[in-house]
Amino acid sequence: MPEFILPDWPAPAGVRALATTRGGGASAPPWQGFNLGDHVGDDPHAVAANRALLRRELPAEPVWLSQVHGTRCVDAATARPGEQADASFSRSRGVVCTVLTADCLPVLLCDEHATVVGIAHAGWRGLAAGVIEATVAAMGEPGSALMAWLGPAIGPQAFEVGGEVRELFLAGDAAAADAFVPAAGGKWLCDIYRVARLRLQSLGIRRVAGADFCTVNDAQRWFSHRRDGVSGRMASLVWLE
Repeated sequence: MPEFILPDWPAPAGVRALATTRGGGASAPPWQGFNLGDHVGDDPHAVAANRALLRRELPAEPVWLSQVHGTRCVDAATARPGEQADASFSRSRGVVCTVLTADCLPVLLCDEHATVVGIAHAGWRGLAAGVIEATVAAMGEPGSALMAWLGPAIGPQAFEVGGEVRELFLAGDAAAADAFVPAAGGKWLCDIYRVARLRLQSLGIRRVAGADFCTVNDAQRWFSHRRDGVSGRMASLVWLE
């Protein structure tokens, strides 16, 4: 059976969320385990079996997106299957907002009254371009009424980037300098969790949980594209009961 994580965040009753790991599942190497990505070369029958196992835990089929490292946020209640977007939100009960990741950061959001949820696929490109901001805007609630959970992503000791990535973030917010540490060869180690927290704080979102994972450093539990090249995908999901 697959292994799930239930986010530890102060979400109100009526908000449900979970994140998958690579534990369990039907996929063979190099996607070994509970791969939910249907675009990574895995056997389609294995992916379908894994998705069927996930579906048992949910009120409805997840709203799967075609993710492109952009900023588009769609209403999951009306989105077409496989619609091109990197974020979704919902005010409808039983609609499961979903993103797939394997190093990129899943950002789960909800309001304190359980009237809206949202989720964003936030790799460095999406973060820099404003995917969190787009998701919060689509949810239509002030930041002071929202809370976030930062799910499994590449950790600050493993995410090496070039100087151009650092400069891109600093151009948007000078405080992002705190998220970068010099590394060998003119590279930088980037704390993607710190960058996300800064973005959330700038929107007035102070209640932020999670951010204590590293997909690269635990091959038993997480898929990692950075570590393995060919890799499966985990899902993060949030919905209103």
